[in-house]
Amino acid sequence: MKKHSFWGDTNMLRKNKWLMMIAVVVMIALLAACGPDRDEEPTPAPEDSGEETTGNGEEATADKPELLKMWVNDEESQLDAYEEITARYEEETGIAVEIIPFSMLEQIDALSLDGPSGTGPDLFFQPHDRLGEVYLQGLAAELELTAEQLDGYTEGAIDAFSYEGGQYGIPAVTETYGLFYNKALVPDAPETMDDLMDIAEQLTNASSDEYGFLMEAGNFYFNYPFLTAHGGYVFGEDADGALNADDVGLATDPVVEGAEMIQSWYENQYIPQGINMDIINGLFQDGKVGAVVTGPWAIPDYSGALGDDLGVAPLPTMNGQALNSFSGVKGWLVSEYSENKEWATDLALFITNAENSFTYYETAGELPARTDVEIDDEFRAPILEQAEHAIPMPNIPEMSQVWDPMADAFEFISQGEDVREVLEEAVEDIELQISSMGSGE
Repeated sequence: MKKHSFWGDTNMLRKNKWLMMIAVVVMIALLAACGPDRDEEPTPAPEDSGEETTGNGEEATADKPELLKMWVNDEESQLDAYEEITARYEEETGIAVEIIPFSMLEQIDALSLDGPSGTGPDLFFQPHDRLGEVYLQGLAAELELTAEQLDGYTEGAIDAFSYEGGQYGIPAVTETYGLFYNKALVPDAPETMDDLMDIAEQLTNASSDEYGFLMEAGNFYFNYPFLTAHGGYVFGEDADGALNADDVGLATDPVVEGAEMIQSWYENQYIPQGINMDIINGLFQDGKVGAVVTGPWAIPDYSGALGDDLGVAPLPTMNGQALNSFSGVKGWLVSEYSENKEWATDLALFITNAENSFTYYETAGELPARTDVEIDDEFRAPILEQAEHAIPMPNIPEMSQVWDPMADAFEFISQGEDVREVLEEAVEDIELQISSMGSGE
């Protein structure tokens, strides 16, 4: 076995020690080269810039997209309004907005296919009463909005787009209906239902298509005020105030009483069987009808036809009480499939702010769902007055099962069938359809 001398081992240790010291020095130098330059000032945090500030003046946390897509209801005036409004957004943020004309009534079915494939929009447009269907399909993102962001919108409009405790939409417009009358035939707006019935009796001559009062009485949307005037309801409420789809109130005594009143209009030939809004609009514009029930969407055509003879008023009172019309709210929802939810929400808030809501009103003629937009219009002011007494249409998905059975019921009622029996059958149909929802049947 080879022996090592003490000095030989010592020299070896010294050599290894020097090698280790050199290695440490080299490592320190390398680490220093990779680290920050301590002689320079720290880089300051970036200040807010146009790229980091949303269209609503808030600090953005998500990366800015180059493009946002909107499905806009395919009405020319609405498209024109949003072309102007989104141009402002692009100027504010640098984000291009692509407007795609798309009927709002077809958007839900399309989004269920286009969303998962990545070809859908960032924002889509819906009436609030379809929110339940949207929610069940998981098509809309839940929005985290502050009280400050929601300031200026009407409370009812905000509630219309809330569901199961979450906010799923930003309201854009609100609408209800009122009484439109021809001053050449009806100089003063009827204040009570008795006044309106007097006008119907005095002016109606069915043989010559002349009527004192017309409405689409078979349409549940329009006949709701008269069915609920004595205390009727669509759905009851649970202890927390939420709508209870297990309690359908459309065959209760108050609703029967209201439906019998509507049936009397057919019996007295005040309203002909099978009449629809196209016929009503034509007769009213031809000066053959004293008063009709419709909404603000009719104002352009009616004012064009009647000019200064057009008058608009809230619905007449009944038994000293205001009639509660149905109200509808339409608004913007952020697609659950959007990759730019924060910016899509920002766009929705921007296009529905006070300034842009007024632009939309001026161009499209629809009333803003806001309290901070002043509308000075002799035709629309009475609709806003009626809106104070309006009840939002139920937004639970079970509401979708109400419309067709009630339309069928009033077709039979217009033909003289027993009102209570017809309504009881309609409620049975509604309850059956509700019970089968989600069962795959």
